[in-house]
Amino acid sequence: MKRNSLPFCCFSLWLVFTAVILQGVESAQGKYAQMLFSELFEDYSNALRPVEDTDKALNVTLQITLSQIKDMDERNQILTAYLWIRQSWYDAYLKWDKDEYDGLDSIRIPSNLVWRPDIVLYNKADDDFSEPVNTNVVLRYDGKITWDAPAITKSSCVVDVSYFPFDDQQCNLTFGSWTYNGNQVDIINALDSGDLSDFIEDVEWEIHGMPAVKNVITYGCCSEPYPDITFTLILKRRSSFYIFNLLLPCVLISFLAPLGFYLPADSGEKVSLGVTVLLALTVFQLMVAESMPPSENVPLIGKYYIATMTMITASTALTIIIMNIHHCGAEAQPVPQWARVVILDYMSKIFFVYDVGENCTSPQRVKAEEHKLREDFKYQKKQDRHRVVTSQLSRNRNNDSDLKKNLNVHLNNSNGIQCENAEDAVNCCSCYKVLIKNIEYIANCVRDHKANRAKGIEWKKVAKVMDRFFMWIFFIMVFFMSFLIIGKAI
Repeated sequence: MKRNSLPFCCFSLWLVFTAVILQGVESAQGKYAQMLFSELFEDYSNALRPVEDTDKALNVTLQITLSQIKDMDERNQILTAYLWIRQSWYDAYLKWDKDEYDGLDSIRIPSNLVWRPDIVLYNKADDDFSEPVNTNVVLRYDGKITWDAPAITKSSCVVDVSYFPFDDQQCNLTFGSWTYNGNQVDIINALDSGDLSDFIEDVEWEIHGMPAVKNVITYGCCSEPYPDITFTLILKRRSSFYIFNLLLPCVLISFLAPLGFYLPADSGEKVSLGVTVLLALTVFQLMVAESMPPSENVPLIGKYYIATMTMITASTALTIIIMNIHHCGAEAQPVPQWARVVILDYMSKIFFVYDVGENCTSPQRVKAEEHKLREDFKYQKKQDRHRVVTSQLSRNRNNDSDLKKNLNVHLNNSNGIQCENAEDAVNCCSCYKVLIKNIEYIANCVRDHKANRAKGIEWKKVAKVMDRFFMWIFFIMVFFMSFLIIGKAI
């Protein structure tokens, strides 16, 4: 047991000895850090540019890390982003020999104690002009200062919504010194682009890059050059939300417009369907207009809404015209000959529009022909009856003439009683004449009624053929417009 406990005791003593040494080192480093801080900042001023030769420019290295896109306000054209801004430069008055301070090579001090470059965001769009966050800076023995500061920036961004919701945006973040020119402070890119390694994925936007470009601009007010670094944030909108909430309902609603031509004219709902669809699209158009900036560039989805609303307005107007054609009655003119040939003969076959009882299948055609034969047989039978009655009436008229002659003879040679029988015969003949006139009048009325009815049926068939024609035309238009806008997404 004693032999097994000996290694454990040695290990415990070694841990205690190491902890004591580390505590002594830390206390020694803390002592040297205090001494170093006092000596460095005894005669130091953070108001002046820390260079030994004032004719030389101080190089400031800038690196931007994009952490998150907090908001993209398209209406006000403002991009809100969370950035990590790293600036590094060399201070000629904050150097020391690390061997004199027990190997102390760096210290961390508040940033307001040292000189800091006044690098700001040029295209800032925030009302708050507060100073940067006073985070600590890392000061190395060779005078290099590294300042890492987080910042939530609001920058102006020109938003082009021409292809909304399938649009790409490019927002610039321009950083530069506010008071120092290029001969005093020169800005250098740490990387060729912004750092996106710690970027938090956004639900609405995809990041396709953040290239950085250095610009040297000479303004009209001053002859000195002013350098700046512009980071271009390339964004692509995730369009799934807008497809399922704005575009797809519009496509489905727009396909209801051609179906208004398929409704029967006597239903009374053809015009109301078009008006309802038009109101629904107006609501969607207002939803899109509220989120878009008031610019001359109309969004792609807005153009689709306007085109669909125009199409629905045209379909409603055509529906009213076709309903007037459908309700043409006996007072209307007959169908023109060109309309009979073009619409009733050719277009009705193309769009499969048939009369009641007709169809493109052979059994129903046979039934229709049998029905027509039965009707012709009945009509022929009625005509035969009419001929029989007419012949009988004509024979009766001949008999009446003979009767009149006999009556005249008997009237000359007979008494008053025979005269009364003659008057009855004349009255009987006059009854036959009245009956013939009534039959002819009834036949003419039936004939006129059939003609007027046939005229109305023809106009109804013309209206039905026009309904089918415009239904397919508008279906093709809706499909074509939907294909165009989906093609923009692909």
